[in-house]
Amino acid sequence: MTKKTKQNLIGGVIDKPGSSKECKTGEWKTFCPIWNKEKCIHCLQCVQFCPENCIPVKNNKRLKTNLDYCKGCGICAQVCPIKIIKMK
Repeated sequence: MTKKTKQNLIGGVIDKPGSSKECKTGEWKTFCPIWNKEKCIHCLQCVQFCPENCIPVKNNKRLKTNLDYCKGCGICAQVCPIKIIKMK
């Protein structure tokens, strides 16, 4: 795939942040974020950028993604500065 083609692709659209609270996504997502708890530095970038607010935080540390509401968009993996979130 050429660079130009890749730039012109339209990805999934989440037109209303937080809409997952209106309905569970369950298991229909194409990709699922896999978080490496042991290597996480808890910078909370993933939490700040998650459009569905499905990454809980307790005592300034992120917890496991709530997959019932995650849409699998991959933003968390893209913004992770140490790349410990993989989309599978």
